[in-house]
Amino acid sequence: MRLSNKRLFAGLALSSMLILSACGTEAATTTEAEVDLNALTLGEIETQAQEEGHVESVGMPDTWANWGETWEELDTTYGLTHADTDMSSAEELALFKAEQNNPTKDIGDVGQSFGPVAEEDGLTLAYKTSYWDDIPEWAKDDDGDWIVGYYGTLSFITNSEKVTDAPTSFADILAGDYKVTVGDVNAATQAQNAVLAAAIANGGDETNLDPGIAFFAQLAEQGRLDLGDTSLARLESGEIEVGLFWDFNALNYANQVAETNPNASFEVTIPQDGTIQSGYATVINATAPNPHAAALAREYILSDEGQINLAKGYARPIRDNVELPQEVQDILLPAEQYVKAQPVSDFDAWEEAAAGLGQRWQEEVLTKVK
Repeated sequence: MRLSNKRLFAGLALSSMLILSACGTEAATTTEAEVDLNALTLGEIETQAQEEGHVESVGMPDTWANWGETWEELDTTYGLTHADTDMSSAEELALFKAEQNNPTKDIGDVGQSFGPVAEEDGLTLAYKTSYWDDIPEWAKDDDGDWIVGYYGTLSFITNSEKVTDAPTSFADILAGDYKVTVGDVNAATQAQNAVLAAAIANGGDETNLDPGIAFFAQLAEQGRLDLGDTSLARLESGEIEVGLFWDFNALNYANQVAETNPNASFEVTIPQDGTIQSGYATVINATAPNPHAAALAREYILSDEGQINLAKGYARPIRDNVELPQEVQDILLPAEQYVKAQPVSDFDAWEEAAAGLGQRWQEEVLTKVK
């Protein structure tokens, strides 16, 4: 139930992924022709997954949204061992593309806006799972090339030792005098959604990010934009005063720091002037060395047990017909904090905006940093 920064290879970014997508796709095409997961029964997938015996993931570390418990249960139930390489959404897809002729990874967890990109670039292997009808239409593509497993809401986490009056709105942040940490807008889904959340709170949306860019440009001009990463180590050391994170990440951070430092104090709040809710989707590598194990992992993630595991990590399960144990419900923020939270309504517009957001951030925000 811990949090990772979901970053490893800082030199890669979405632009790298798009450049690499111009390379050949022969390996992906061959694998898709050889493995039609949707044509197999669940029993056949289980049998072949156990023969493979291992699943290799990217961006799905034990400490993110409680993935660790799911990996443990896959091992206990099916004998699937597991290893993960932690990285951002853009880096995951770039790696899938770079390794097409010699693949090492089976499955990844990417921000929802990256799902269609992965499919369009031929990087995915479709599998609907037996829970297909339980998944909302907005949370999947037509064949199961990507499926959202959980979602979060962009929130604030405030170090109460550094900031006595925790912000509950983006307007509060502008009126403050503390530094604000957002992360790498070039590559991280969480950071990109922070810009979208600021846009929504200031009258914009996925079709108009100008208010969000202007918000962060103003912070930069005030000398209040912290350009450091969003790691747990920086939070523990007090370097992050106010951070913009998914609610499940923020709650995980606060819980983890409290266990190692009982004197630490953090407050997690949902912006009351508007924010964004968005999902994370599993993508099975088109050239996965262990495609059946990857499919079985997705199946388990969407099962009642897998969805409860994610909720234990403070994420909101995508299946709304899963009954969460009371002790799990109790660790989540009150529903009334989410009144102004909204999902993306125009995914094509958001995909286009997100693709160009890194450049806009560089030109319109970072150039104003003091």
